Amino acid sequence: MKANSQPLVSIVTPFYNTARYLAECIDSVLAQNYDNWEYILANNCSTDGSREIAAAYAERDPRIRLVDNDRFLGQVQNYNQALRQISPTSVYCKIVQADDWIFPDCLKAMVALAVEHPRVGIVGSYYLNGTQVLGSGLPYPSTMVPGAEICRWHLRYYPERYLFGTPTSLLFRSDLVRARQPFYDEESLLEDYEVCYELLQESDFGFVHQVLTFLRVEEDSLTGQISDFYPYLLHAFICLKKYGRLYLPEDEYETRLRNISKRYFAALARGYLEGAGKEFRTYHRRGLQSIDYRLSPLTLAKHLACELLDLFRHPKAAARLLARYLA
Repeated sequence: MKANSQPLVSIVTPFYNTARYLAECIDSVLAQNYDNWEYILANNCSTDGSREIAAAYAERDPRIRLVDNDRFLGQVQNYNQALRQISPTSVYCKIVQADDWIFPDCLKAMVALAVEHPRVGIVGSYYLNGTQVLGSGLPYPSTMVPGAEICRWHLRYYPERYLFGTPTSLLFRSDLVRARQPFYDEESLLEDYEVCYELLQESDFGFVHQVLTFLRVEEDSLTGQISDFYPYLLHAFICLKKYGRLYLPEDEYETRLRNISKRYFAALARGYLEGAGKEFRTYHRRGLQSIDYRLSPLTLAKHLACELLDLFRHPKAAARLLARYLA
């Protein structure tokens, strides 16, 4: 398919001080087996040479456009600002985070599926998370699922199984991006999860059964920093409270909520017993406040008691916990 007959794809890379990886990210876009794209490199007041790298690429390829924020923005604000720059004529929109990259067939495969199914608003695929392939769950050869159905599936099986991936692993229909201002909820703890539940109320989900994107795993990333905070059980609890009744029958919603609540509160109590610090408490407090949920002291005390009883039943685990306190 010639470039002038291909739907225009707006690719967006917001960046801040990612000089180590930015060239690799941009090169992966230039290597695409798909030609009709614009590439917006959104600089968030970088100070490490990232802007100079982006500017050099923009000078060489007219499809690449460098835009500069006039002030430093938080991460979600920065992404929203970058998405406002996409062309009014683009048909699809692809975020590529600055420390990630995409395989050569990424745009071609995702756009082909979206064109085949015009009601699809989000396209996902398998993705390489460091050295681990993730994104499994949709059985082959299924390539399209009604939005409400995939949201019900997620609410039933998350956090053990997850298809929505990350911003890098998804392709969005541009009209959906332009219709939401801001695209991501800047007050949410789970802005990239929640936007999927909301867009799929009126669109369908497509899936390419190929590994199309690479996500870099870094201990100092935001995800790495919260990895010990039991984040996914909190996320499951938030999504159920916020979207459960929208997608699940009432009896199934209540059953699933009881299951996730029990697991989440037990993990929260475990965190307190393990000596969780201020950052742990702030993270969970902020998450629960985002859905106006107040955890009662009685509920927490009950789960603390259960966790303590469990330690008495397992002396080795209790010894390990004591060693952590004495370290």
